[in-house]
Amino acid sequence: MFRIWAKIIVGEKITQQITYERDEKFVYSQFFSYLSDICEELDIPTPILLKTHIFGYAKFRTVRFTARDFAETPEFDKLVLENITR
Repeated sequence: MFRIWAKIIVGEKITQQITYERDEKFVYSQFFSYLSDICEELDIPTPILLKTHIFGYAKFRTVRFTARDFAETPEFDKLVLENITR
């Protein structure tokens, strides 16, 4: 089981947040699927996922998506995903 805390940030304030949970083991090759599910639940466009995003998440347990990571201009400053451990 794994959990990801997803936050939408405008300025320095969290405007929207969810906790994404799955009962299966975390698999990095499925990261885009997890990201798509999170964005669908938050009702925002899905950002472009690069290897550097996945490597950063693996190393630091967090990843930040800014406006330049989206094909459409989002209405927020950042989308932040953080790994929640027990």
